[in-house]
Formats: sequence, structure tokens, C-alpha cells
Amino acid sequence: MTSSVGSALLRAELPGGMTGAQVRSIGDSIAAQQQPDGALPWFTGGHLDPWDHVESAMGLTVVGRHDEAMRAYVWSARTQRADGSWPMRQTDGVIDDAAADTNQCAYIAVGVWHYFLVTGQTAALARLWPTVEAAINFVVRGQLPSGAISWAMDTERRWADEALLTGSASTLQSIECACLIAETLGHDRPRWRAAGRTLRETIRHRPEAFADRSRFSMDWYYPVLGGAVRGDAALARLDAGWETFGWPERGIRCVSDEPWVTAAETAELVAALDAVGEYERAASLFADVQFLFDESTGGYWTGMNIPNGEVYPVEQTAWSAAAVLLAADALTQATGGSAIFRDAGRWNGWGGALEGAAG
Repeated sequence: MTSSVGSALLRAELPGGMTGAQVRSIGDSIAAQQQPDGALPWFTGGHLDPWDHVESAMGLTVVGRHDEAMRAYVWSARTQRADGSWPMRQTDGVIDDAAADTNQCAYIAVGVWHYFLVTGQTAALARLWPTVEAAINFVVRGQLPSGAISWAMDTERRWADEALLTGSASTLQSIECACLIAETLGHDRPRWRAAGRTLRETIRHRPEAFADRSRFSMDWYYPVLGGAVRGDAALARLDAGWETFGWPERGIRCVSDEPWVTAAETAELVAALDAVGEYERAASLFADVQFLFDESTGGYWTGMNIPNGEVYPVEQTAWSAAAVLLAADALTQATGGSAIFRDAGRWNGWGGALEGAAG
């Protein structure tokens, strides 16, 4: 059942020609793919990873489907491994890849904090605190001497030497949200604060600490989206990548060397632009990507090869739909969780202002 609490997005003045009925249908499309045990795979019959499961739950929260979102988080709590991690990939409960991706594991903190911001339910924070605590403890154990976060632990419990900029930038936001949860519940986690502060400085000042994945658009905008870079440095960073990744009147490419525009990356860039005050550009980009909406299902195609007009892959992922909903909420500031990206990096527990930070 969809509750009316937290569903203000359905009544908001929406950008890009989106309607309240469309918002509802997008939420319905995500809910339709949720399994009876609460799991949210990429699509019905597809695989599940911990990050996209949480992203989909956040989409449900935005449209007021709080019960379904909580079922997703309870699934995460129930399936978390003893070390605080989750398998990188599973399908219908069968583990396909038992290694653990640190960014995927950390994102539970963003989802749980977002749920609290929308619903105001402190009891939900308390219920899910052990899950968040175990996940973040696992992740900070993977911090490398460079300050970046190892991207994964393999099945032999060995940390990878390699760190990824997108993953570390997202993990920074996750650590921040975990610290905010701890603070709200009266807990103190100085190790998390120290890990986050070091990670933030590495993202801002040590690009050599990360593997070169500059062909991916996420490496371009995620330091802004996750809150490591703000102010003039953020604007300069976003401007610098626009020609490389932007596709006029369609959105942004997933990778620089392919003519493939994707819904989720475009929606995330919308949120990043909004977070640094670029509302007009964000709203225009949001309108551009609506061509990937499928009115017959309420979902979004993951992406499209623009020159040949073919959707690729031929799937409508729940997390793509959720990313669009989160972008719409960021632009309208409709729900209590709408500023989760605007506020990223602004927690005073890090120490030191982010305005003017090096990018």
C-alpha cells in the first residue's frame, strides 16, 4: 500500500513536462519488480547488487511507498554477511559473485538516512543502525595508504590494491550519512570521521590514487555529486566535461567513446548540477532525458544508442527509474529527502569548509 506521507512529489510542480501521474507510474514500475522477500533486482528475472537495490528503495521512498522501501532495507539487514558486506552479485538469492564491492556495501547508509529524512522515523534509524554500522566498519577497513578506498575484497578476503574515483566519491557520501545517523542516535564514531576526512582530501587533491577510468562519465561528476567538490571548483569540473560527455537534447553519455546516452547517469548529473546551484541547466537536462521514458510500463530504458535510435541494453532497470525520481525530487525539493545531494559534504563533522575546494 502506498502511504500519503512523503509523497509530496506527486503533487509538486514538476520539470520537463513530467506529471504526477507519471511519477506514480514510475514508482509502480519499481514496486512491480520487487520480489516477495523485499529484494529489488535490476529488473524482473535480473540480478541484484547491493548499491542498485538501495537506489531502487530510495525511489520507492520518494513516491511514498515507504512500506516497500522498508521491506527492501530489512532484506539488506537479513542478508548482510557477518563481516558487514554483501555479495557483489546475486540472482534470485543465488550468489553469482561472492566478492564484496565496498561502494555497493556502503550505500545502505545513504538509503537509510534518506528514508529518515523523508519519513522522520527515528525508529527506522534505530532498527537499521546495526546494519549500517557493520557495513561502514567493513568499508573503512578497506582504506588504502593513499586515503582512497579499495574498490573490493575478493573471496579470499584480500583487499584490491586499486581504488576507483566514482566508488570512493560515492563512499564518501555514504560515510557522511552514516556519521549523521550515528549523531542522530547519540553514537560517536571518530574512526569514520577520520576515514571520511582523509578520503575527502584524497578525492580533492590526489587523482593519482585512483585507476584511470576517465572515459566513464561518472568519474567526471561523482566527486561533485558525493560532496567532495563544491563551489567554483565544482562548476569548473562540470563545465570541463560537458563537451566530452554531453549529447544535445538527449542527456549524457555513459562513456566518452560510445554514442550511448543513459537515463541514470543523466539523472545523477541533474542532481549534481542542482547541488551546486545550476538549476536551469539541471532542469533542461532532466527534460532532455525524458525520451527514455516508456509510458506503457512506467519505466525508463537504461540507455539508447543515439545514431541508430536503438535502446541498449533492452531492459528497463528499476534503478534507472529511481535515479530519475531522485533527480525530480532534487529539482522540486518536494520531500524531506530532496536535499540529500545538495547537502552532501556539508556536514560540519568533517572540519573545514568545502567552498572553493580544489577539484
